[in-house]
Amino acid sequence: MPGLGEVVRGLVAREGVEAVLVLSADGLPIEHAAHQTFEAEPLAALTATLAQYATRLGCGAGRGALRTAVLDYDRGLLVVAQLGSGDCLAILAQPDANIGELLYDLRQHRPALAALL
Repeated sequence: MPGLGEVVRGLVAREGVEAVLVLSADGLPIEHAAHQTFEAEPLAALTATLAQYATRLGCGAGRGALRTAVLDYDRGLLVVAQLGSGDCLAILAQPDANIGELLYDLRQHRPALAALL
């Protein structure tokens, strides 16, 4: 079974993916890879906060905890997936990226990704 670093590098190698970040529940980067330099620490902190509020929103709306969110911004996509125990995976993708297969793979392999943490 590949290690966490290999999985992250494999994800960033997908077409349309620019950066991948695995972060702890308290907003600290665990592992990351990108095509260009990016600031992992601020993105990790903000993503953890977003995941916490999204879970609160889901619970308040009767939908439960956050599993996966796709945010569509002017300059690209941000996919946030809970991996268990509050740890998250954040993926930055190009605006025109086809993320359907990526979302399917995240859903299918979430337990295996969580086991790597």
